[in-house]
Amino acid sequence: MSICVFLAVLCAALLHASWNALVKVSADRLVLLAVLKVTTTLVAVASIPFITIPPIEAWPYLAASVVIHTAYFLFLTIAYRFGDLSQVYPLSRGAAPLIVAGLAVFILGETLGQQAYVSLLLISLGIMSLIFSEKGAIGQPKAVMAALATACFIAGYTVADGAGARLSADAHSYILWLNVFNGIPIILIAAVLRRRQLVPQVKRVWKMGALSAIVSLAAYWIVLWASTQAPLALVAAVREASMVFAVFFGVVFLKEKLNLRKVLSVFVTLTGTALLRVSK
Repeated sequence: MSICVFLAVLCAALLHASWNALVKVSADRLVLLAVLKVTTTLVAVASIPFITIPPIEAWPYLAASVVIHTAYFLFLTIAYRFGDLSQVYPLSRGAAPLIVAGLAVFILGETLGQQAYVSLLLISLGIMSLIFSEKGAIGQPKAVMAALATACFIAGYTVADGAGARLSADAHSYILWLNVFNGIPIILIAAVLRRRQLVPQVKRVWKMGALSAIVSLAAYWIVLWASTQAPLALVAAVREASMVFAVFFGVVFLKEKLNLRKVLSVFVTLTGTALLRVSK
């Protein structure tokens, strides 16, 4: 991987952690995500004349991904309601590859090498450290449960999108069509739950929501470009540096508590995730 690609992927990791930080600090996280998805939907719709339609075999996976993404957005807002960015983000992002690996082994019958099992052990230790407080009890239990649920949905749409993109003639086309429909459920949910408060809340958060959309799209396209310039496993591994950025944002800007246990937890989880990515 060249230094240019490496720095670009680090930038993508920074951007990904940044839009999560914006969601965390938002006055209304649900409405902000709705604004985010309106923005990405408009971009995807504008791209329709220039992209192909995925084959019919890919549409069930696309539909499943829309449902899973909706659950992901909802549980992400719940997790950030009850927990710190520096706990929720590493926990949800770190647990996701662990769940994907488990699905691959126990459901799909895939085999993993020795390095992969070491990676899974490191991730497990790191996640367990993030779950428990210094006194041994579960720290912020509602946040932990929501973050783990979020990780499950991340793993779910990762598997669905991976299968759907493979069945499509063009992965770019699949992702754009996914974004055409992906935001509709969360937009409707926000409209129903907020009702009369929707317009005032949109006025409060639309700038931050639009910024979040631009940042998330930029992060995605950088990773997509980097995947054409370097091995996918290396790109994915470097991208996990977003955990470090999330902890940095949480501690420096949100004044969240930082201790040695949290630092070691993130380091171990990050190391395990990077090794798992490279071992594939």
